Amino acid sequence: MALVTTTEMFKKAYDGGYAIGAFNVNNMEIVQGITEAARDLKAPLILQVSKGARAYANHTYLVKLVEAAVIECPEIPIALHLDHGPDFETCKSCIDGG
Repeated sequence: MALVTTTEMFKKAYDGGYAIGAFNVNNMEIVQGITEAARDLKAPLILQVSKGARAYANHTYLVKLVEAAVIECPEIPIALHLDHGPDFETCKSCIDGG
């Protein structure tokens, strides 16, 4: 399954009466642990990156880690989310970067 938008994810959750976990990530081990647990539970997942994570791991590495999670766990929907974008430039950079 490709990355999905939170809009479609939230619609399904609302209609199905369930919640979706959203977890901040900043390295490979955290992404692996969270996505493998979600796969075991067959649960949709939001992976969030913060300003600090982007400073620590860099935008490109974080996006590629999430893309790897999608490849490794194709049976669950995964969304990528900027957690509390601090300014317009950061938000625009994330949108432009996928």
